[in-house]
Amino acid sequence: MSQTTIRKQYKRRRPELEAVEGDDASTPLLARIYAARNVASSAQLQYRLEQLEAPDSLKGLGEAMELLYQGLREQWRIVIVADFDADGATSCALMLQALTAFGFTRVSYLVPDRFRFGYGLSPEIVEVAAALNPDMIITVDNGIASVEGVARASELGIKVLVTDHHLPGEVLPDAAAIINPNQPGDQFPDKHLAGVGVAFYLMMAFRSYLRSRDWFTQLGIPGPNLARWLDLVALGTVADLAQLDYNNRILVAQGLARIRAGQACAGIRAMLEVANRAADNVTAADLGFIIGPRLNAAGRLEDMSIGIQCLLATDDHDARQRAQALEQLNQQRRELQNDMQQQAMDIVDEIINNEARFPYAITLHHEDWHQGIVGLIASRLKERCNRPAIAFACDDQGMLKGSARSIPGLNIRDALDAVATRYPGLLQKFGGHAMAAGLSIEQDKLEDFGRRFAEEVERTIDPKRLQDVLWTDGCLQDDELDLQTALELRNGGPWGQGFPEPVFDGVFRIIEQRIVGERHLKLVLHTAGNKAVDAIAFNVTEAGQWTPLSHIEAAYRLDVNEYRGRKSLQLIIEDFRPAPEDINHIKEGNPGHAVQTR
Repeated sequence: MSQTTIRKQYKRRRPELEAVEGDDASTPLLARIYAARNVASSAQLQYRLEQLEAPDSLKGLGEAMELLYQGLREQWRIVIVADFDADGATSCALMLQALTAFGFTRVSYLVPDRFRFGYGLSPEIVEVAAALNPDMIITVDNGIASVEGVARASELGIKVLVTDHHLPGEVLPDAAAIINPNQPGDQFPDKHLAGVGVAFYLMMAFRSYLRSRDWFTQLGIPGPNLARWLDLVALGTVADLAQLDYNNRILVAQGLARIRAGQACAGIRAMLEVANRAADNVTAADLGFIIGPRLNAAGRLEDMSIGIQCLLATDDHDARQRAQALEQLNQQRRELQNDMQQQAMDIVDEIINNEARFPYAITLHHEDWHQGIVGLIASRLKERCNRPAIAFACDDQGMLKGSARSIPGLNIRDALDAVATRYPGLLQKFGGHAMAAGLSIEQDKLEDFGRRFAEEVERTIDPKRLQDVLWTDGCLQDDELDLQTALELRNGGPWGQGFPEPVFDGVFRIIEQRIVGERHLKLVLHTAGNKAVDAIAFNVTEAGQWTPLSHIEAAYRLDVNEYRGRKSLQLIIEDFRPAPEDINHIKEGNPGHAVQTR
């Protein structure tokens, strides 16, 4: 492994609540896991649609309803302006299909070319949209920071309805209506909706509004069942790393249920098929790590319209062709990412070798880096070094476009705002939320920005946050290391950001070990009780070289491995290190190493 990897400290979650009792916590293990995630009652494990928060408290809802209703009665021409990531793509597909189902007949969409126009409703993208002669622009997953773009649309006589979830700046755009649970004065209780969640809530409110005016009765049609688009809501929510609070877990659980029941859109079914994932047991992790990257590849390398068309496909053959195109783009993305990632780690190694201490934040640029991949590089740097990280690439105009990722304890959007306030002119523009943001700076200001950003991080963050902690749910007994437990955990989610999938720790003796796929370590492990389990650790070596170990201390997840129709238990090793050789003295359920709890 690279020397840039910070050694993780294992800490065990200690439930602060009484273990959940009831049918939903079917085993003591699940009860303990839920309690450690602040689930106070079995009611918080019921994921029925009627338990969703009502949309009524969303600020701006009245204005949005009147605007949409006028547009529907007068058949306005609508242009949806979407972001170029998976959240934006799913938001766009949902909004377009829902508006059409309500009776709009002239709805189209536009995704800014990230390399020409950048993010959001810029004045330049408004000019492009104006060529379509719209009466109204609806933004999805963007717009809250588009003050100039909304102003330009108003000058052209185009109304703007902003739907977004990102944190606002000091000045809001002067739009006809804004729907964003994070805007000042909004009373909606769930502040963690993804952009697609905001779009879903707006459409849910509009359906109720139309029903109250007998719109569907007058047309002699049933109101659309919005649940048909919950697969899109689940995909966008998970892919955007939205916090899986109770409300979002309902949305994701309902979307997963539709996918498993074969009711997903043709595009999602095709992407699962191309990725060799069975739809009937898909998990939230599959959405985040399998489908999301394939969809995002279009926006990173070419045009997210490719991904949106896949989601909108109604024919299986058409969907499969588009999914294959996304698969090819994703393969290109992997190759680019591997090269850039190695360059990034080499740069960080050089920084470490030439500086007295490890910096509080990492800011990197390479002249050959691809704009669409820097977000992935920032994420990997953050994971490897447990520091806020920003990776920059140069655009065609000579500006540096950066993608930022943070660690718990630092709101990176606020940190960028603080730097911009203290040093006017240092940042050209920025936006985002607590854990991820985008920004633009001039090339000759990179060094100054990197220094100022690191100073702000040092001034703001608790130094204890820089210790990379891997929280675990303790150890498992030998009789819990089985397929049944793995299945119970898989079905006990949805797991994700803010509601983490269970991770356990333990010490094992290695019986077999070999490198597969050049980078991955395949293992057969023995517990202290001499029970054998299969395991795999991904991306442990750069060139297929491996020094054998006899014993490891590991943090791991339980996974269901399926091969030729046979299911078996497999441990996914999240982190490991050499361990003392004598594990026979370890008491059952109590690995012989110091592990802190909270």
